[in-house]
Amino acid sequence: MDGIQTIMTYKAILATTSRMLAAAQNNEWEQLVSLEQECRQLTGILKKTDTEPILDKELLQRKVEIIHQILDDDAQIRAIIEPWMMKLQDILSTNGRTRNLQQAYQPINNV
Repeated sequence: MDGIQTIMTYKAILATTSRMLAAAQNNEWEQLVSLEQECRQLTGILKKTDTEPILDKELLQRKVEIIHQILDDDAQIRAIIEPWMMKLQDILSTNGRTRNLQQAYQPINNV
């Protein structure tokens, strides 16, 4: 992979994280999951590259800018998702405790 291909891959990741942010903001959870898988595939392309190409100053600066934008999108997505995930975890935990209490206090049927 040459420098231009590397930058294009980072740009594709940025486009995907931007769409992920929009999906999170709109509570489109299935779309978010689908886009996360797409993002994972794109990052996999970068990981498969044995050695990262040496970038000239301009391309290196562009790469850094793109990475900062990706990280910003990621932080915004997490800010949206984390409270929702905590709420979901509380609901699941409460349901589990309720079920355990119901099982513990069910009358025993003597046959």
